[in-house]
Parts: sequence; C-alpha cells; structure tokens
Amino acid sequence: MKLKRILMHTGRIFLALYFLIPGIGKFASWESQLALMETHNIIMAPFLLAIAGVTQIIGGISLILNRYVVICALGFAAMTILINLNLHDFWNVYEGVNAERELQNFFKNLGIFAGLLLLASINMEKS
Repeated sequence: MKLKRILMHTGRIFLALYFLIPGIGKFASWESQLALMETHNIIMAPFLLAIAGVTQIIGGISLILNRYVVICALGFAAMTILINLNLHDFWNVYEGVNAERELQNFFKNLGIFAGLLLLASINMEKS
C-alpha cells in the first residue's frame, strides 16, 4: 500500500512538471513559441499561447499540491490532444519542420494523454 502511494505521488508530480516547466517556458521563450504556432497556421496564436502558458502553470502547481487533480488531468488531456492535432500534425508539410520528429512527438503525447486519463480515473475513485 505504501509503494502504491509513492508511485501515485511520483507519477502525479512528474506529470505536473511535464506541464509546469513548458508553461513557464512559453513566457520565457515567447517569440520562438509564437513562431512555432504561426508556422502551423494557428489563429489567435498570441492569445492561445498566453492561455496555454497560464493553464500549464496553474494546473501544474495544482497537480504538485494534489489539488483539483481530476479537473487538471482531464483539462491537460484535452489540451494534449488539441496540441497533437494542431502542432504535431506530422501529416502536413511545413518549411523547417521535421515530420519524423512530429510523428514521434505525436505518439509520445498519446502516452501522456493515457497517463492523464489514468490519473483522473484513479482520483475519481477517491471521491
């Protein structure tokens, strides 16, 4: 039972860091993040980038603090799918974008998505 708790807390914290650190990075590297979104023809890129950054920071901190875990996990799961479809769209060709790398990112994000669904479902059982 103690090992299960350690594994749950460790997994939750690493998922939190997966979103928190890039959330901070969105503001620290604003221009390059914006350029990436514009390369993929994302409309309202500055607004969406700000929303994504704030969401990742607040949600990441919430997960670290073990608060609102189901809401954060499901929100991050939805965000991950949206990012996958819009920024890791390996089936489209963009100048300067490596399709093989985007394919790898796409499937990596599906694993993150699966982990977020598991985190949400396990925490639903606690309620």
